Amino acid sequence: MKETIINVKGMVCEGCENRVKNALKNIDGVEEVTANHETGIVKVTAKEDISEDTMKEKIEDIGFEVVSD
Repeated sequence: MKETIINVKGMVCEGCENRVKNALKNIDGVEEVTANHETGIVKVTAKEDISEDTMKEKIEDIGFEVVSD
């Protein structure tokens, strides 16, 4: 299992969290996703190595901004 943490800007409610979680759960190999709109942190647990760019693209496709560290 591999855990990836992504900082996301633009989540303002639980509905936003759910949109991000659902988008990421559609990626093959993703096991679990947690999102917190208050901190902007999204944690993705995958059973295989998934490109972080793939995850970021999914998030940006639904209208949120990924913040680089």
